[in-house]
Amino acid sequence: RLPSMRTPTAMIVGLVLCPCGLLLTLTGTLAPTWRKVSLVPDQPRDLVWEQGIWDICSERQSTHDRLCGQEDELGYFEQVPVRVAQGLMPSSLVLTLLGLVVAALGVRCWQEEPRHLLAGVAGLVLLLSGLMSLLPASWYTHELWALPALPGSTLAVGYSLVLSYLGSCLEILGGLALALSFHHCCKER
Repeated sequence: RLPSMRTPTAMIVGLVLCPCGLLLTLTGTLAPTWRKVSLVPDQPRDLVWEQGIWDICSERQSTHDRLCGQEDELGYFEQVPVRVAQGLMPSSLVLTLLGLVVAALGVRCWQEEPRHLLAGVAGLVLLLSGLMSLLPASWYTHELWALPALPGSTLAVGYSLVLSYLGSCLEILGGLALALSFHHCCKER
């Protein structure tokens, strides 16, 4: 039987979804809007605090004056979900990059046949990296209203948290698609 010159669809899907997931997760990790705090007592009504895992910003919505590097007076950064996110989100990004390098070596770009075993291992690494970024996003969402805020404030989910979720899901789906390469290894043996 002659080898097929086409790259398997599952590998293409994995190589499209995982870099997209990486970009979304990177944006979600760096942007300071995991949670929005508005209608803060004794503050102007148009003031919104945006809390991320690295920074706190305040913005006057009427003038769009934004000031980052706000002081953490309530101990927000000492909270366990924030600390876990500070550790797992960058670790997930590094693991995603590693998985993409391994996937590039396994998927046939410059060789006749793909290396199914290598692509499958890359899929498992990318699946793990997606789970590593999904865990802190989920935990943070669960604890969103328990994290410190001034009483009477209105709390809302920020876009960075949503991007982290989406990026994690894309990495998980891409990793699963690449992990389907193990099927070809079993058929060959």
